[in-house]
Amino acid sequence: MTYAMRRMIALLGLALAIVSPAARAADPVDMLLVLAADVSRSVTEPKFRLQREGAAAAITHPDVVMAMTSGPHRRIAVCFLEWAAIGMQNVVIDWTMIDGADSARRFGDRLVETPRSFAGSTSISNAIDFSVSQLARAPFTSERHVIDISGDGTNNSGRSVTDARDDALAKRITINALVILTPLAESFRPEHTNPAGGLEKYFQDNVIGGSGAFTVVAEGHGSFGRALTKKLIQEIAGFPPDRLAAME
Repeated sequence: MTYAMRRMIALLGLALAIVSPAARAADPVDMLLVLAADVSRSVTEPKFRLQREGAAAAITHPDVVMAMTSGPHRRIAVCFLEWAAIGMQNVVIDWTMIDGADSARRFGDRLVETPRSFAGSTSISNAIDFSVSQLARAPFTSERHVIDISGDGTNNSGRSVTDARDDALAKRITINALVILTPLAESFRPEHTNPAGGLEKYFQDNVIGGSGAFTVVAEGHGSFGRALTKKLIQEIAGFPPDRLAAME
């Protein structure tokens, strides 16, 4: 074998060694979870802070951490994003593996410290589409793909929300929802935050779907953290409703 051939083989081996980490299969987790939070105009600054702090408290709750580490791989991956009008979607915390209390605390700390993305109209459909795109680019693998939408109003920007939902369901993605209720006296657009039949029914009929899909209601933004805690436990670990009722 000539020197030139030996050098070529050596360089090829070096190149393979360099690219092999990226070529390895992505790390498996028990769930890929997108937390998609509404930051539209109806979410005032005090309500926004309550949402962020509530989400941080929920993700670090001992029962949630236990749920996240109870599966075969003992870890899940979470992406937190915020959304408002069409074209207004932002990844606040990119895909992060949570495998215990320490990683959950770091995630919660970053969540509280990061500034608000924007404010605008309410495009649940674009929130779903953007969440689907984040699942597609996740650096982890899982058979369970879940989008967790929190919102306080109906879809009023972008394409049909049912079309977005149906496209996500076709990809075997489950969509759950945390419905944030607004007292009628506090609503500046009742038709948006208090639609006929109630906001929870709107989400049940138009937004959620997939295997075991469900809604949880927060009676005002102040109860966001408690409601999200219960919701995370149910969707991650599949705890029955009577187990969740004990957390009231």
